[in-house]
Amino acid sequence: MIAYLDPQQNQTPNPPSVAGDPTGTGTGTCTCTGTEADPWIATASSDFGGTFHAVPAAVIHPKTSADVASTIRLATGTHHLTVTARGNGHSISGQSLSDGGLVLNMRSLDQKMELVTLPDDGQYCVDVSGGALWEEVLEWCVKNYNMAPVSWTDYLGLTVGGTLSNGGVSGQAFRHGPQVANVVQMEVVTGDGECHVCSPVDLSELFYAVLGGFGQFGIITRARLRLQPAPSTVRWIRVAYDKFEEYSADAEQLVNRTRSEAFDYVEGFAFVNSSDPVNGWPSVEFRSGPSFDSGKVPVGSGPVLYCLEVAVHFNNQQSDKVDERVHEMLRPLKYIRGLEFTIDVSYVDFLSRVKHVEKEARASGSWATPHPWLNLFIASSDIVDFDRRVFKNILKDGIGGPMLVYPMLRNKWDEKMSAALPKSEIFYLVALLRFPQPYPNGPRIEEVLAQNRHIIDCCRSNGYDFKLYLPHYESETDWAEHFGDDGWLRFVKRKKQYDRTAVLAPGQKIFSRVSN
Repeated sequence: MIAYLDPQQNQTPNPPSVAGDPTGTGTGTCTCTGTEADPWIATASSDFGGTFHAVPAAVIHPKTSADVASTIRLATGTHHLTVTARGNGHSISGQSLSDGGLVLNMRSLDQKMELVTLPDDGQYCVDVSGGALWEEVLEWCVKNYNMAPVSWTDYLGLTVGGTLSNGGVSGQAFRHGPQVANVVQMEVVTGDGECHVCSPVDLSELFYAVLGGFGQFGIITRARLRLQPAPSTVRWIRVAYDKFEEYSADAEQLVNRTRSEAFDYVEGFAFVNSSDPVNGWPSVEFRSGPSFDSGKVPVGSGPVLYCLEVAVHFNNQQSDKVDERVHEMLRPLKYIRGLEFTIDVSYVDFLSRVKHVEKEARASGSWATPHPWLNLFIASSDIVDFDRRVFKNILKDGIGGPMLVYPMLRNKWDEKMSAALPKSEIFYLVALLRFPQPYPNGPRIEEVLAQNRHIIDCCRSNGYDFKLYLPHYESETDWAEHFGDDGWLRFVKRKKQYDRTAVLAPGQKIFSRVSN
């Protein structure tokens, strides 16, 4: 059994590993060139979204939580410096940037992982660095113990601290909840430079504030995550629909099934009713197997079709029972018969499926281009109208990337967390994951951003129950509307309690730095 995380509060921290003097005090505590010519400064000046740019004063490479704490205390001792935790830089609207502040390279933290047995129920967990990538956690857990965390993101090249600061959703969220719902304990450094170990029992207010808190209340340096036995194989299935009402009804019925009769993964996406290789029918096909037979699409179908994507986990010795189980689960669904696509892959390959997309995007150059993504949570009661106004109208020609749309259950999220959700018990993730080619081969970025604003305005003007996921706002009024009256008051109270001078996470543009 591993003891609880050591917050190291009584240890003397080593100075962070950087170069320069961002404080201007001449103390030599931090050193840096402070110019974009420095490769670390250049990297930390932009993010995956590629539409925001901010040059930090220094990039710091902490080895321990004590290094993180000393960096925050250094910043709070000034009148202007801020501190931003940067994992893999996959933010899309400048959330991991810091204009003239200090950026913590969380990937430099000690990456040691440990298996933990909880004393109360014997459940297995893994202790990991906040800067660990989910793909690293997967590899270590499966290789060493044939176990794995229960909830994932679609893309595993993200850090643990990064997704826990937002939510972390994928096709397992309907069953296990998002990643923020599967944390047992965290080590967090708050805005006063103090290191704390928190859980649902100990320092619970801090624990729930940090989960989905955008890094506003503390920096996650370690986390303890729930594990389950890892299956060997996944039956991965895609089926196509031409009517959104039937697609959404089936998807909602699947996420409400009891565990014994449910799939292990439920997602889905909208795609263009055409042969376009990026936006159309080919996006449904697997690399091996039959091609999409467009002749089976009913005559008179609209400009957009839908793909329900599901999966069943199993071990090889259970393979003889999988066919019958899958047949029974698919039988009542109203998809277009003859448009079923199935493949068996290893569990690790299934969870790493977006890695193949990344390789292709890097090869084509689209990985390095701006990514003006838009992510929304939309209530079930509004999703059919959203389909009519947005998918079938604004986006009927596609976006040059996936248009995800699938349901989740609100009761799998803890309301004590900072994350803001629609009021509806069932709500949908709508993720518009654009991979545009550079202009003039692709659209101007300004045009795409304007289309995103148009979609948000459409949601507002039609009174949808919705929230932005991975939100970015420029005004306090918009942030207050995002959280709602009670949620905003709680968010502000937590900020005053854990980061009084607003030294943390300036890239979110929620609070302004306060002088001591």
